[in-house]
Amino acid sequence: MDQAEQKLGFTMAITAPSLKQLIAQELETVADERVQDHVRSLLVEPEAILRDWDYGKPDEKYLCWAVLNHVRSHTGIAYCEEGFGPKTPWGVVQLSGNEGMSMGMDSGWFGTFMEAYFESFAATDLTIWRVFKTNPQTGRIRISGEQEWGAAWKGIEDLRARDPESNYNCGHNIKYGESK
Repeated sequence: MDQAEQKLGFTMAITAPSLKQLIAQELETVADERVQDHVRSLLVEPEAILRDWDYGKPDEKYLCWAVLNHVRSHTGIAYCEEGFGPKTPWGVVQLSGNEGMSMGMDSGWFGTFMEAYFESFAATDLTIWRVFKTNPQTGRIRISGEQEWGAAWKGIEDLRARDPESNYNCGHNIKYGESK
């Protein structure tokens, strides 16, 4: 039994070194060095933490591994094989506080680390965001260059006010998940 297992009182299926390897493998598929560097700057030594499971019995908890901390937003990314895992083991979670030790809702859990990253507040630090217009005839069309998160959403609000019949959203064009 390692130190984390002794601290929590049970054996874990995944280890800190194997989590680090999973994340490193995913980062190798990211085509943008800005994203790779940013993720690496936010990674923490994996730490096993018991988090509340709000969908089960009272006081039910699952072991989650904290792997990334974004202090400015007070959020991070955790890995958990129970609860929403194993299908969606990567979650965007609060770092602490009243609701902080909960696993949160299913909408905050993803199949890959990078999906969780791009849906987290951490990714909003980068100037990678674009405005897209979507409609059934033409599909998704990029209508802006890369910009900050706030600027992209300001543009979307303006477009939606001028053209309420169309669908405008924010996204990125960063390639990941495949061999570079």
